[in-house]
Amino acid sequence: MARQIALLRGINLASRNRVSMPDLRAALEAAGHEDVATLVQSGNILLTSAKKPATLEREISKLVKDEFGVDAATVVRTRDELAGVIERNPIPDGPSIPKLFQVTFFSGEPDAAAVAKLAEQDFGTERFEVIGREAYAWHPEGIQKSKLARELGKTLRGDGTARNWNTVTKLLELAG
Repeated sequence: MARQIALLRGINLASRNRVSMPDLRAALEAAGHEDVATLVQSGNILLTSAKKPATLEREISKLVKDEFGVDAATVVRTRDELAGVIERNPIPDGPSIPKLFQVTFFSGEPDAAAVAKLAEQDFGTERFEVIGREAYAWHPEGIQKSKLARELGKTLRGDGTARNWNTVTKLLELAG
């Protein structure tokens, strides 16, 4: 059985889409998953399962809807896939300020035409690069007022969910 990381999109944002992490862990364990753990309140789940990531994506999204009444896209990576995401980092400056460096995880590869359209825009000092099913984004002047962050959300987001570099590396550490 593989150690896997499930990332829920759009939960526990202010007062919207509230999901208790202890209740989520209990529901996942009741559904037969092992070694369930969560990191912070934003839907970062570690679990052990023999199921394929695509199957887990569907099942966890359904569980969150059925148990908590929340529609949340779920993206899953194996421990080894997450290690590959970190190894492929195409923006060397990003980890220097990890809270301003994000990776958006998608279930499938983003549309190439949408990526090309985004690449045509001028984002000043901000940079992004898409490799496979991940979009790496560097926001050296902050994320709150970032034009790139807004455009990534509008143009590529789909089922994608972003995590900052601190969270990405901590999830790999916890995955063992």
